Amino acid sequence: MWKVIRSVLAAFLGVQKEEQRREDFEKGRPLTFIVTGLLLGLLFVALVAAVAIGVAR
Repeated sequence: MWKVIRSVLAAFLGVQKEEQRREDFEKGRPLTFIVTGLLLGLLFVALVAAVAIGVAR
């Protein structure tokens, strides 16, 4: 699971190596990457919202 999280985070930042991207597409299950990406995206939005609310107070 950590490999999937690492791949998704690298893709978010745009620093994923071509070799790793190919391996993800060949060996990984798409649903795993989609769910992980959605969860990490929601976590990021929640973190930004929490920081914004904290700064506004």
